[in-house]
This record gives sequence, structure tokens and C-alpha cells, in this order.
Amino acid sequence: MIVLQNAMEKSQLYKIDEFGVKNYNYGVVGFLSLALFAILNISLGYVTFLAETSVANSPVQNYVDALWLMLMSSTTIGFGDVYPITFVGRAAVFIMFILGVGILGGVGAVFANKIFGFADTSIKNRELRRQNAEIFAQNIKIHQKLEQLEKKLESLSK
Repeated sequence: MIVLQNAMEKSQLYKIDEFGVKNYNYGVVGFLSLALFAILNISLGYVTFLAETSVANSPVQNYVDALWLMLMSSTTIGFGDVYPITFVGRAAVFIMFILGVGILGGVGAVFANKIFGFADTSIKNRELRRQNAEIFAQNIKIHQKLEQLEKKLESLSK
């Protein structure tokens, strides 16, 4: 577990600030997500190409058709002009549909959060922690002054 935490910190995917809040490097996360998306499209497109072009009457005639099929599956558009007819082709489309929707949805959520600032709790948490630290320091000063006043009152009453 410690090895994994060290690897995550060295990966520059996030840094922990003075309040213990993880601040993710969304540029790196977005780039890695889109790279994974491209690799999945290219590799599953190739698998589909190999499975479908060997079958007669398959709408997938070449690699571009297979790549188009993967892109349409991952974005849930699915025009229907190219579709798989083999089990391997359908399995590849299913895998691309599940993973592609997840990756694109995650990337879209990250960018929407950055652009529109929905639920940017890290900034709010940092501000609240700063305010709490200031209030706590002020309370300590007030407590010390009260103790001094109590001692003075006790010495006057004797």
C-alpha cells in the first residue's frame, strides 16, 4: 500500500497541500485518459477488423470501418451504418461501449468541473481551514487574556 502511495505521489497526478487536500493535475489525468481512449479505439478496432473482414456480408469492409464502429460505439452515437456480425466483433463493441462511455464521461466531468467550477470543494475546504485556524488562534489569545484577568481579580480580592 505504501509503495502504491509513493508511486502515485511520484507520478505527479496529484499533490497534497498544507491542509492535506489532494490537488489533482487535471491536464495529466485528461491526457492519460484520452491516450487510453485512443489506444482502446485503435486496438479494439483492429480486433474487430480481423474478426469481421473474414466474414462474408459484413458491413465492416476495412480498418477505417472498424475504427468508425469503435468511435460510434464509445460515444453512444451508433449510426447503424457499420455494425458487427461476429461474436468477437460484438464483444469488442460491447467492451468499447462500456469503457469508452466511462472514459469520455470522466473526461467530460473533469473539464465541466474545471470550466464551470461545480462543487470545487478543495478551494472551499482550504478557505474554511484557514478561517478555522485563525479563529482557533484568536480563541487561544482570548483564553490567555481571560486567565490573566482571572489572576488579577483573584489578587485584588485577597
